[in-house]
Amino acid sequence: MNFKVSSTALYSHLTTASKVMASKNSMAILDCFLFDVKDNTITITASDSEKYFITQVPLFEQSENARFCIPAKTIMDSIKELAEQPLTIEFNPDTLSIKGYHSSGTFGVMAQDAAPYPVPNTVKEECTRLNIPAETLLNGINNCLFATANDEVRLVMNGIYIDVKPDSLTFASTDGRKLVRNIVNSVKSEFESGFILPKKVASILKTVLNKDSGNIELMFNSDKACIKTESIVMHFSLIEGRYPNYNGVIPANNPYRAVIDRTALASALKRVSVFCNQSSNLVKLELSQSSLKITGQDFEYATNAEEFLNCEYNGNPIHIGFSCNFLIEILNILDSESVSIELADPSRPGVIRPVKDNAEDDILMLLMPMRVEDY
Repeated sequence: MNFKVSSTALYSHLTTASKVMASKNSMAILDCFLFDVKDNTITITASDSEKYFITQVPLFEQSENARFCIPAKTIMDSIKELAEQPLTIEFNPDTLSIKGYHSSGTFGVMAQDAAPYPVPNTVKEECTRLNIPAETLLNGINNCLFATANDEVRLVMNGIYIDVKPDSLTFASTDGRKLVRNIVNSVKSEFESGFILPKKVASILKTVLNKDSGNIELMFNSDKACIKTESIVMHFSLIEGRYPNYNGVIPANNPYRAVIDRTALASALKRVSVFCNQSSNLVKLELSQSSLKITGQDFEYATNAEEFLNCEYNGNPIHIGFSCNFLIEILNILDSESVSIELADPSRPGVIRPVKDNAEDDILMLLMPMRVEDY
């Protein structure tokens, strides 16, 4: 049998699917893509045995149906440098040989029988279902992914908690040092539930989703989930366990509040970070009337820097220490012109919020303080 496909379309889908594959697999066949050719479409499956990524590529033409596995690295390297053109692939089911024909030459590779390729353990029909815009999921992942942990003991911290409530959808993540809570009030549901989206899955979705992907169907139960869009299907296992009470660590009353230009603050922190101690990365913030002083110092190398910024602040003077890198990371994720920094006292977490009028999206970043030695 043979079929004809766009070389760039095929390579694009293979690249996307390959993101789920592991560098070392327990089963040799998982080093391959599963090709299922029928109805003028190639259905491509990639897996690491825990996650399954399925995408489809339309064909120009096909002679017969076929199902086979093809080495991932070989097929991707074979067509990577091809310009956009029709690519004809000929498959012999008796010898499992594959031959590719393009405008400037040919290539040959041996396929593998598709029968041993593992089948995903899919979510059952009685699962919980939720439909949300792709943009909502993508924004939630972009806002929360940096605050997920890599904890070998508390596995529940290694993902983004998606908290479904009748009047809102909340994305939350924390690694114990920083925390994100993103409430989307525009998403409504008829039930209350939640699950932990694994960090690896979130990272893959961040690269394959875009704001124009339409609506996404989320299906999940206690241990498995599936995400469907018009172009992809992804099956994966969930992180089991109870997620921490993320609302419980957010200070309810913060008497000290300053409003600062986000870009100016991020730039000042980057300049000061050069002079911070490289192990602690401690930066000191001092708020006084309409002014913010930023100090970084490394006693070991006798280096220091100070920056002064105008801000909206009318409270009593207060100072607090943060990780400079974490603070810069938070400011780079927020997209408002100004941010508010809310403090209770130097020993309690600081809350950073964007300053904008958007009732449908409530986002805050929490950062644990660091002990400030005498400067």
